[in-house]
Amino acid sequence: MLAVVVVAVAVLLPLTTAQPMQESTCASDAYAANSTYQANLGVLAAALPANASATPDGYVTATVGVVPDQVSALALCRSDVNASSCRACVAAGFTGAQQDCPNLKDVTIYQDDCILRFSDQRFLDFVGTNSPVSVLHSDGNNITGAVPVAWFNAAVLALMNATANLAVAAGNNATKKYFATAVEDFDPKHYPKIYGMAQCAPVMTVAQCRSCLSGFVASIPWWLNGKPGGRVLGIWCNLRYNVKPFYSGQPMLKLSAPPAPPPVVPSPAAAQTSTERKRRIAGISAGVACFVVFMLILSAWGFIRSKRNKATKKDSLLKKMARGKCTIFDLPTLQEATENFSEKHKLGEGGFGTVYKGKLPDGQEIAVKKLLESCGNGLHQQYNEVMVLAALQHKNLVRLQGFCVHKNDMLLVYEYIKNGSLDNFLFDVGTGNTLSWDQQYNIIIGIAKGIMYLHEDSSIRIIHRDLKANNILLGEDMDPKIADFGLARLLGGDHTDTKTTRIVGTYGYMAPEYAIHGNVSPKIDIFSFGVLVLEIVTKRKNCSSDNGSSDAVNLLSYVWSCWTKGEISPLIDQSLEGHFQSQALRCIHIGLLCVQSDPDDRPDIPSVIFMLTRDNMELQSPTQPAFFFDRDSNSASQQSDQRVFVYDRSGAIYEEDISVNGITLTEVHAR
Repeated sequence: MLAVVVVAVAVLLPLTTAQPMQESTCASDAYAANSTYQANLGVLAAALPANASATPDGYVTATVGVVPDQVSALALCRSDVNASSCRACVAAGFTGAQQDCPNLKDVTIYQDDCILRFSDQRFLDFVGTNSPVSVLHSDGNNITGAVPVAWFNAAVLALMNATANLAVAAGNNATKKYFATAVEDFDPKHYPKIYGMAQCAPVMTVAQCRSCLSGFVASIPWWLNGKPGGRVLGIWCNLRYNVKPFYSGQPMLKLSAPPAPPPVVPSPAAAQTSTERKRRIAGISAGVACFVVFMLILSAWGFIRSKRNKATKKDSLLKKMARGKCTIFDLPTLQEATENFSEKHKLGEGGFGTVYKGKLPDGQEIAVKKLLESCGNGLHQQYNEVMVLAALQHKNLVRLQGFCVHKNDMLLVYEYIKNGSLDNFLFDVGTGNTLSWDQQYNIIIGIAKGIMYLHEDSSIRIIHRDLKANNILLGEDMDPKIADFGLARLLGGDHTDTKTTRIVGTYGYMAPEYAIHGNVSPKIDIFSFGVLVLEIVTKRKNCSSDNGSSDAVNLLSYVWSCWTKGEISPLIDQSLEGHFQSQALRCIHIGLLCVQSDPDDRPDIPSVIFMLTRDNMELQSPTQPAFFFDRDSNSASQQSDQRVFVYDRSGAIYEEDISVNGITLTEVHAR
């Protein structure tokens, strides 16, 4: 079974003369100038162009050197180009690699006449597993509005299925040349013909070629909806179609035009009334007719606008996926990786789907999120998650590796995070998982940095809306990664807030202005982060009855009651001393600042990171947190005393009374 990668989807050809296409993907580390790796690469660059052009199928592989300076390479020319064109294309590929990806060890170059990849990885051992890097492009062109999109899409799909089948069948002969071209009659007025081509590397088996091409063909309706031309390119197989001819020689297959859609019959004009009709009746009829025409125009305008909005949304997704590096997997690959989504591989289950652990043919471990069929909104959530994650690259965010589209379902493929979610370490005492204070503190810092990227550093401001302990995954070194972006909200331009009528998320982590009024701003993530900080420091779950106190009914209330009474010892590990105890108290203080009722009182994420990482920084007193409940109304004040707190690296805490402006050295406690 094959993992299928779209490396250039929707590289669309204009209806005039097409410009030469060169797309590159760059991965891995850089090699040093004058290194052994560079010398080995030079050997391949000198030999591969001639070797590829000398073979009858235009395919060649080679490996030079020994690990760690070993270089493996593959070149595949289109079977319809001559030897000189093949040689020139492969040579140009090596030149283009240095231009687009200078001194990088793993590069793939896609050109009109050939495909070239060289790498320090042993990718040649995994025939049919395409590169894990993809680049998606769209020039935004669509077919003319006079041609129904559904008719055009059906014609393209029929053409490419037939072309792929012919290419697979061609591989059964002695030459093992998996290559086919085809032409299909279409609309004589606008697009008389559609041309198609499909190819597999000759080293593949018939089953591998069929699986690779079928996965590519299945992606066409999803990504190339109404596009006059497009390519789906991988290192082991590729296909292309266009309304203009692009291959050499006569087509190997000719298809007749698909059935045209029935013509739209206009409503018959009303018969002229006799001259004896009263003019008043004629006037009323004309008025009614004008009204009907107006309503039809208005409805048509609304329909066209809706279609354009949908197309714009999909184009936006394509652009974001171009910035991300996403693999398109076929369903059999994921079924094999997870043993047909076996229960023994289940990692967890959420509101919109179940997550399974899997292993690809090359041994790479993955996590596959499979949509629950009963979830009506689930596909929208996964579409949103692809849209968000494809554009994000940060070490504290889970990495989306790819996805699978099967009929109306979508499966998401993530990097596998070894240690699971944070809640297993905080609340599941039966597992024996424990965190040291250093790990707890680094997790808090890492989550804050991930939020900083979402709110401030990414190309568009993103509000996660569902930050909670089981959406924080812990990597091999216990580094945190924010996961599950299905509910994320994007704020464009300079917008800092918006409003929604659809309240989604997890109670206990929701800010009051969002839970009650639907207000969405970065401050709702700050609130959730504050809850997380208090959970991490105290190792207690919010909204849990097991808080060790009969007065408080949730963690925020319990921490606030302890804070205002100066009883901090129940909140932190008693083994912490000096600087570590000061750090823990500072985190509680920052957590309380983040969960204040008024969003204007909460700090923004740059301020949070500054407070977390700077010693001797003054922190203002927090006000009462949101959702505060206490049986004794006099046991906790609305606001702690107006003091400024300074947490010293030595472990001492300084308090500055604002009204007096005096500084006194106190014992290590909150007030």
